[in-house]
Amino acid sequence: MEFYQMKEKMQQHFAGMVKNTTHLFEVDVDKDEFWNLYLDSFPEGTNEIFRERREHDCSCCRRFVKQFGNAVVIKDNAIQTMWDFTTGDAAFQPVLTVLSEYLKSKPVTDVYISKEKQIGTDKNYEQTDGTPIKWEHFYVELPDNLVDRSSKSIGDIKGTYRDTRNVFKRSLDEITEESLLTILELISQKSLYKGEEWEASLKEFLKHKRTYSKIATAAEKENYAWEQSVKVGGAIGRIRNHSIGVLLINVSEDMDLDEAVRKYESIVAPTNYKRPKAIFTKKMLEDAKKTLEQLGYMDSLNRRYAKLDDITVNNILFSNKDSAKRIGGADVFEEMAKDVSVNPKRFSKVEEISIDTFVGDVLPTVSELEILLENKHASSMVSLIAPENADSETMFKWNNNFSWAYSGNITDSNMRENVKMVGGNVDGVLRFSIQWNDIEKDGNDLDAHCREPNGNLIYYGNKGQLHNSTGMLDVDIINPTNIPAVENINWTNKSRMPEGVYELFVNCYSFRGGKSGFRAEVEFDGQIYAFDYNKPLRDGENVAVAEVTFNKATGFTIKEMLPSNVSSREVWGLKTNQFVPVSVVMYSPNYWNEQEGIGHRHYFFMLKDCVNPELPNGFYNEFLKEDLLQHKRVFEALGSKMSVKEVDDQLSGVGFSATKRNELIVKVKGQSERTLKIKL
Repeated sequence: MEFYQMKEKMQQHFAGMVKNTTHLFEVDVDKDEFWNLYLDSFPEGTNEIFRERREHDCSCCRRFVKQFGNAVVIKDNAIQTMWDFTTGDAAFQPVLTVLSEYLKSKPVTDVYISKEKQIGTDKNYEQTDGTPIKWEHFYVELPDNLVDRSSKSIGDIKGTYRDTRNVFKRSLDEITEESLLTILELISQKSLYKGEEWEASLKEFLKHKRTYSKIATAAEKENYAWEQSVKVGGAIGRIRNHSIGVLLINVSEDMDLDEAVRKYESIVAPTNYKRPKAIFTKKMLEDAKKTLEQLGYMDSLNRRYAKLDDITVNNILFSNKDSAKRIGGADVFEEMAKDVSVNPKRFSKVEEISIDTFVGDVLPTVSELEILLENKHASSMVSLIAPENADSETMFKWNNNFSWAYSGNITDSNMRENVKMVGGNVDGVLRFSIQWNDIEKDGNDLDAHCREPNGNLIYYGNKGQLHNSTGMLDVDIINPTNIPAVENINWTNKSRMPEGVYELFVNCYSFRGGKSGFRAEVEFDGQIYAFDYNKPLRDGENVAVAEVTFNKATGFTIKEMLPSNVSSREVWGLKTNQFVPVSVVMYSPNYWNEQEGIGHRHYFFMLKDCVNPELPNGFYNEFLKEDLLQHKRVFEALGSKMSVKEVDDQLSGVGFSATKRNELIVKVKGQSERTLKIKL
């Protein structure tokens, strides 16, 4: 067979290969190695020296093979090359086979872009001793749709395609089918802000995800990503980089669905946006029901407030049964005396004891107990939750079916959870958070500030900037809406923090009529220091909260700077800055029956006539057994869906986590009466 005959077969094969093809691709090869492979694959005696070089070693063919010989088509996840045709010729067929196999063993790295329609040189002539010689060379013509006529450079075009393919491949790998179905269901029930704008793209991407998941080999998955990325367009090809992609990734990584949607809404929704529907889907509820039926927990779902009769004597540290009952026929002047506010500063010099000493040495001798309910305890209000069916199986990590809920429907620090909810980091070595717009509507623009030992100021002007100390303000609320407003500064690495004093203060950037002040937390070494400032701030006023001193040898110490306030307000039916009778003192249920180490220990002081006005969850994911956490988003939705039934004389009061630094003033009566300050 002559070369021109082989060339014609190659041209016919190439024309068929690129028919209905939108793009060519490049395989990663060493161009010189590939050219030498072409020359060296001719059988012995079929590529002899002609004059100075081998017969098939010409500059025109070399340029074609090196520049275009590695161009391929991808169809059905498989590579097709221009060398995939049969000649039956003993000289050319071995060469074609070797080139084809070599290319198919290599990965695709780019989309092939050409500004020219004609690739190679079809033929040329050489004059020798007056006799012209015609030389045939490799040559093809590209269809018009494979020729780029734009003004963009080839490098820029390739870079755009390559980036899209890489994002598309990551999206296919990292976004789960479950997350797509969940978000599509939220869109269908109109629970996602502007979600309908993404519905078509998500459905199309879901088709690709399902196809991709069925592909057996990694090489075929790579080819699929290349083949489809040039067809799907930017919305789908780069879906991971869009706002909806952030949501999909967060859901795929098992972030709580509410938190994931809140993060999405913080990107796309206006600050005053209020989601019209709760974040749970029909499929979630169906999955929850199936799981609960399989594990025998259906009777455990119905919850109510706990009563004193629910608790065994073994799990009560103190019970004042007389004060737990309603007091009748009290003297009117005695009742009015209870309305007089008490200034906590009066007790600054009373005897201080630790909570362990109080529980171990004082409580066993006490017949009556009262606590001074202060404004700062508002976020520590807690309710004990019981099963409606006392014989139901426990869903929790501990050996009973009781749970608890703090004010704001959380299980620990209210402010810490609110900071996490809006994307703030609470897991560093030092945290300073503030919160307002939580007691009453307060539109003030408050800012968390920190002046570091070197004079550097962390504040709203450098939000999101990671300072040399690893400190960063990551949450800055300007216009409070209908939820608590928070700001947060967090440090993540002690080794980079300069030694000295960190001044923590709050600045009123803009006074807009708010009068409720703010709450603040400072956290380090597993302890949370809580502050309450409920006086209005003047425009531009700075309020010092605390000074934290850092020493590389001794760590952190704190000096409290925030002034206290004695004005009274109502919390859960009780007036603050007054002594309130305690009906029961107990540990949290995870430490009942001498259990140890199942989460943090909490101390509950249940108060007479304390009534929870909120709608607490019946349970939380943090409480559930491991075999339920595979459906954590299902149970998250279910926990908020199941209402807690009202009862008479519910057990609600004040709770304190063992990890959170706090103090409580109590009045105890036994053989004598005394006032103590409990340090927690």
